[in-house]
Amino acid sequence: MTNNGRHHERNIRIMIVDDEFFISRSLAFLLEKEGYDCCTANDGEEALQLLAQEKPDLIFLDINMPNKNGYEVCREIKGNPDTQDIVVIMLTAKGQSEFEEKSFGAGADAFLLKPYDPNQVMTLVEKSLKIGALPPSDGG
Repeated sequence: MTNNGRHHERNIRIMIVDDEFFISRSLAFLLEKEGYDCCTANDGEEALQLLAQEKPDLIFLDINMPNKNGYEVCREIKGNPDTQDIVVIMLTAKGQSEFEEKSFGAGADAFLLKPYDPNQVMTLVEKSLKIGALPPSDGG
């Protein structure tokens, strides 16, 4: 099976952090169907604990969660030299511009409103990870 024609040099790992089980599972299902490896965390604390072992390339991070909210988690990720290059996409059901501004202020790379459109998710993931935009190899 070719995963809808998508081929990756290595498996790209995506972490989904959301305290709503249905959201995290449906997003993981969509991404796994496209050939990505996914892991989930139920809150910010769990996400930070899993970060070292999972080593994700991209994180979907809900803003409103128990223990640590998405802004706090994002600041910790972006403030750590070992994790600062991970792409962080903030998720929220609240569309006010203040949430978007606060997300970017915390270091987020992108912002996505729930409920999300599956095509929008895939476009955002590919754009964020620059899939297909890799420079040509030098000769080989």
